[in-house]
Amino acid sequence: MFDTIKYEVDDHKAIITLNRPDALNALSPHMVTELRAAYDRAENDDDVWLLIVTATGRGFCTGADVKEIPGDGKVINERPYLSTYDQWEAPQEGTPPFRRMAKPVLAAINGICCGAGLDWVTTADIVIASERATFFDPHVSIGLVAGREVVRLARVLPRSVALRMALMGKHERLSAARAYELGMISEVVDHDRLLDRAHEIADIVNSNAPLAVRGTRLAILKGLDLPLHEAEMLAESFRERNLHTADSLEGPAAFVEKRAPNWQCR
Repeated sequence: MFDTIKYEVDDHKAIITLNRPDALNALSPHMVTELRAAYDRAENDDDVWLLIVTATGRGFCTGADVKEIPGDGKVINERPYLSTYDQWEAPQEGTPPFRRMAKPVLAAINGICCGAGLDWVTTADIVIASERATFFDPHVSIGLVAGREVVRLARVLPRSVALRMALMGKHERLSAARAYELGMISEVVDHDRLLDRAHEIADIVNSNAPLAVRGTRLAILKGLDLPLHEAEMLAESFRERNLHTADSLEGPAAFVEKRAPNWQCR
């Protein structure tokens, strides 16, 4: 049902694969539209507990497709200009709607990742990368101001590293090993095992109570922009909400009975 991406559901995982390998998975308006539809489908599918995002070919995503972007240099989507709320926000392009979704996202970076492709690195909950992956931001090298991409990078990387990447443009590239050293990604994987490892990690996450995973994720992400005490209180409110679920009873019962829990996600 999609032209520029692949979408499949397997064992409580939605696997979204960027699939424009000849264009190094650069983002076209149509691809952005399809990605947003895929994210919404996964978020609203009760059988999906986690999303995996990866790509085909030698590139993960090289940002906006320069052959198809509008004059302002930002991919919006195929809807009429300023017709939706999202278009009044900072352009998100291929970014998962991480601020308003509950389910975790695991990004498996298979190759070149730059420009808007970095959004998956800075907003996904777990990021792993092939040993062949490289990371850079080319905006200033093609005459554009680097916007949200490097603002997010500066929250993930040390300030001096983020500034160096932003100001040197395409001439400063981080290897997967260097990105791991800096904490930008959490694991470097042999290239041929990348997707297998993504599924292994996803299955471990999904072996935990899915609603507890979502509440924990939200507590961390929503709390980052708050003073510590307010963040603690918000996290406790999520804990209280989860206590009203069947899974919150199933976990302790399974522990006492020395058996694997049977999560119902309710």
